[in-house]
Formats: sequence, structure tokens, C-alpha cells
Amino acid sequence: MNIVLAREGWEAFYDEQGVGQLRHIATNTVAQMANPHRPLTPAEVERREQLTAYLNKCSEDELIEEVLLPLFRQLGFHRITAAGHKDKALEYGKDVWMKYTLPTLHVLYFGIQAKRGKLDSSGVGKAGSANVAEIHNQVNMMLGHEIFDSELNRRVLVDHAFIIAGGEITKQARNWLGNKLDATKRSQILFMDRDDILNLFIVTNLPLPKGALPPEKTVDQFDDDIPF
Repeated sequence: MNIVLAREGWEAFYDEQGVGQLRHIATNTVAQMANPHRPLTPAEVERREQLTAYLNKCSEDELIEEVLLPLFRQLGFHRITAAGHKDKALEYGKDVWMKYTLPTLHVLYFGIQAKRGKLDSSGVGKAGSANVAEIHNQVNMMLGHEIFDSELNRRVLVDHAFIIAGGEITKQARNWLGNKLDATKRSQILFMDRDDILNLFIVTNLPLPKGALPPEKTVDQFDDDIPF
């Protein structure tokens, strides 16, 4: 079994208590839930840099469809539904909604408001950034509007709202939004910025989007020297 696992960089072993465990060979860490704070291998660092370059040039739709949707599927969320930016009808402040089933079989519903660039509290808009005041209205709409779950055939409210930025979410922006929302809504907000996206995407070992991969080297079959 270890011969097969070694191809993927893993090794099975018995710990001191005689319990079978799985260890990542390159980092010598025991397998567990994807830990975005663990040390990255040189190969993972390279993939992280490629994904960073992709986030610098991708559109908001590409951020959602090529990065966020595969990531949340891998993390165990399901019924992931993207509203999209081309047709904003019935979006009501959320770009994506999804649900997560707890071990107790209770279901939590999540809405996502994604921004491509930096999220700040600057009074004057800058290129590549969004003002947190825009998010304020969208969060209120997201938490107050019901969504229809076709699997249960009933309407439900969003339990938590993800504010996700392809760039940095400044501390001032987090504090401003926290002060504007009441205590109930404040506890429902979850933030994810670029570092969170990058680390989670890499440690869950997801394939990079096509736009993040380096161009393939083409070999000219007629490039050899003439033998005479």
C-alpha cells in the first residue's frame, strides 16, 4: 500500500498506540483536516505563487467559478448555487449560496458575497478595490432574504454570510462593518481574504485553474539538424 501512496507523497504507519495513521512524506505531518497554517512544501509554494498571479488578473466571475466553487465543494459544502454576475436577477446581495450538514445532521445555510480585489474603508474608491459600505447593504439583504431549497421544498434563511475578497480585507473595513451591524448579524459574518483562499486551496490539493497554469512548452518536431 505504501508503494502506491508514495506516488502521491503519503505514507501509512502505526503510531505509539497502534492506530493506523497517514503521514505526508515531504512535511512529515500526520494527515488530518486540511490545515491551512501548516508549512508548505516547495512544490506547494510554487503552486501558491501561480494561483496568486491568477488572482491578480482574474475577473470576479472567474474568482467564483474557478476558485471558490471547487474549494467549497472540496471542503464539504453542498448544493452550491452561484447567482453569477451576468444575470443579477434575484441575487439579493449574495453571489453564491450553499449549505453544510453538521455531524448531528442539522443543516446550516451560507451566503457568499465575493469581491475580486481589496476591501477597504477608504472614502474615495480606488482601482482594484471595493468599499465596505457596499458590502453593508449586501450583507443586510443577504441575511434578510429567504432562499428556496428545492431538496427540502421550503424557503430558508441564510445562517451565515461569507465576505470573501480576492485581495486584502483591511482591519478598518472589518471594524467598520462590525460597528454598523447589530450584535446578532455581527456574529453571522465570516471573513476570508486572499491569504485564506490561497492557503486553503493549496493544502486541499485542488488542481489549479487553467488560467493559472504556465504555458505548455511546444517542441518543434522539425527543429532537429539535418543529418547531411
